[in-house]
Amino acid sequence: MAEHTVLSPLPGVFYRSPSPTEPPFVEVGSSVTADQTIGLVEIMKQFAEVKAGVDGSLTGFTVENQATVGPGDPIATIDAG
Repeated sequence: MAEHTVLSPLPGVFYRSPSPTEPPFVEVGSSVTADQTIGLVEIMKQFAEVKAGVDGSLTGFTVENQATVGPGDPIATIDAG
């Protein structure tokens, strides 16, 4: 399997769930599809979805929930299959 790194599309704050009271979009170890949302990046009250980009299994997040990210920063890794 090839490892795919999901990168932040823009600077902002990374969120693993759609709101504080809802569960994460996806858990580590879960299967994902290329167009599946795995998180959000918020900047100035605007939210951008972070998509998996490939089909595979989510192996981990490289940033914590609510961490500040820059454009192109690694967010997660996926074993593409």
